[in-house]
Amino acid sequence: MIDCDTPSNGASGALGGKEKFMRRKVLTLTFTRVVWIAFVAMVTLTIADVASAQSGNIYQTTLGEPNQKTGEVSTEELRRILVDSSAIVLDTRKRSEYVAGHIPGARNVAPPTNVPPSEYVDAVKRLVGGDKSKALVLYCNGPFCQASRQLGERLVAAGFTNVRRYQLGMPIWRALGGPTEIELEGIVRIFNIDRTAVFFDTRSPEEFAKRSLPGTHNVPASQLASGVLDKAPLPMDDFNTRVVLFGRDSAQARVLADALSKRPWHNVTYFPGTFEMLRLAIK
Repeated sequence: MIDCDTPSNGASGALGGKEKFMRRKVLTLTFTRVVWIAFVAMVTLTIADVASAQSGNIYQTTLGEPNQKTGEVSTEELRRILVDSSAIVLDTRKRSEYVAGHIPGARNVAPPTNVPPSEYVDAVKRLVGGDKSKALVLYCNGPFCQASRQLGERLVAAGFTNVRRYQLGMPIWRALGGPTEIELEGIVRIFNIDRTAVFFDTRSPEEFAKRSLPGTHNVPASQLASGVLDKAPLPMDDFNTRVVLFGRDSAQARVLADALSKRPWHNVTYFPGTFEMLRLAIK
């Protein structure tokens, strides 16, 4: 007779197998939870480290290159330098690039191509009147551009003691809404060869009706508050399209440039000269 309170060998084996299964399941869940907690802790610490390393905002960021012979400045620092003129900002790109668009107030002393690098250093010496302690900030075409790095190293080797770089360069300056100036030489060339560029005349409708450049559009800077920019024929299919602004003078064109800096278009330049100067150059 089988005692109902005493399981048979088969039942005992089945119960033992179930207990082993449950223990394995508990161990598995416990291990998984421990691993998950460790993973969450690791991710949390990583995020905390990154947040600590990047304390600030995007305008305070630098490329952070190790083992460089010159320091870096952020976009925020460069903006301040341009306001207080505490350093000479030097565009180290070719002259043709500089005239097509550069950071306002930046200088360019690029020598002709195929000359020894020492000639560029000599040009900078002349710019600062031989004062090698003069504060300099160099920039070029972004993080991977070598021009500002190489010139910076040459200047340090030549005895310059206060050289830094805005290594984020023109692409990031534009992307963060930085204004860009175009020289007379550059705007004439673009007007004659770039059929995709859009030109805006920021003068009054009355001045525009009397005389302007062929194919340009009138977007009066004085009417921005009335929403005139929302009606402007801005290129909606390509936000990289070149947009060139000019007005009665630099201040008028800059007003529209600053307004557009808060819009998606980031290939915007303004002419810092007068309309009459531009009209006489473009015939």
